[in-house]
Amino acid sequence: MTHPEGKHIVVIGAGIVGASLAYHLAVKGAKVTVVEAQDIASGVTGTSFGWINTTRRAPDPIAALRSTAISEFHRLEAQLPDLKIQWAGSLCYGADTDEALPASSHQSLAFRVARSRVLELEPHLKNPPEQALYKAEEGALDPAQATHTLIAGAKAQGAEVRTHAQVLGFTTRHGQVVAVDTTTGRLEADVVVIAAGTGLKTLTGLLGMPLPVEASPSIFIRYTAHPGVVRTLVSNTEMEVRQTPDGAVWAAQDYLGDALQDAPSVLAQQLGEVIHKAFDGIGPLDLQTACVGLRPVAVDGLPVIGYLPTVGGVYVCAMHPGVTLAAAVGRLACEEIVDGTPSSLLEPCRPGRFKPAPGASEAR
Repeated sequence: MTHPEGKHIVVIGAGIVGASLAYHLAVKGAKVTVVEAQDIASGVTGTSFGWINTTRRAPDPIAALRSTAISEFHRLEAQLPDLKIQWAGSLCYGADTDEALPASSHQSLAFRVARSRVLELEPHLKNPPEQALYKAEEGALDPAQATHTLIAGAKAQGAEVRTHAQVLGFTTRHGQVVAVDTTTGRLEADVVVIAAGTGLKTLTGLLGMPLPVEASPSIFIRYTAHPGVVRTLVSNTEMEVRQTPDGAVWAAQDYLGDALQDAPSVLAQQLGEVIHKAFDGIGPLDLQTACVGLRPVAVDGLPVIGYLPTVGGVYVCAMHPGVTLAAAVGRLACEEIVDGTPSSLLEPCRPGRFKPAPGASEAR
């Protein structure tokens, strides 16, 4: 399907956020070209834990936006049957559990459950807590699989995808970006969407406004184990773990530094022992993956979503909760770009909150 009447939009980045944007824009009738420097889902998306987590400690300036995540993913499931999400809920206990309670009624259902209910939810847990916070509506997905599904959906609507195409620069005319220069050629564009994760700072720097988005490292771990042991997503002070239908155990760990004792493989070995002791019947945990992922995080911790104030035709999109917000932001940003309909949910995220570089002038 092609849309010759639509705007030509170049999306830079083929992680889960860029893929969601490309899909929604193509469905809306835009002519979409996705440009990716490496492969689809090869950046932080491929090293993400995949938790669709809609509750955060208060205060949360994007609580209203975050609260839409679950319904937006259910919408995408209806549109894309190949999108696989486990809606098993999450169990959180230990330190800071109370702080994980919803800050408002806008957020997903979360309530305390007693030890007996914990055992019903996680019958293989050896030492269940006296109480836990159960967030029944939350889910998890394989971010790489979801990204490929979104890209396939975009291509079915006529989108073009160029991998191994690095962005070299931008062509501007009268304060408006009109083309993207890449290693595979120049792409003319009515709008350029930058969804390149930690690459956002460099790319916006080429436009005179290097947005303060830095790389926040975390460790992603995957093991093979006996299937059907971990039923929900379990998060406590010792572990953050879930299991996929094929038996793979996914886990996340804080990044501690570059010392040898803090290497991903070492931490994975230690965490594997913790998980093995926590669950009956999980069997030997065979380590498959242990790597560092670099999450894009702005200096104030909030997503960065919206048009650059210094040059016309450039829309940026970067956030740490990229998996959680991908479906919602894909739709809302698409409506802003194609329909010109601003979303109040995205107002706390505007890039204009950062001071432009000296000498940068706002586009007219």
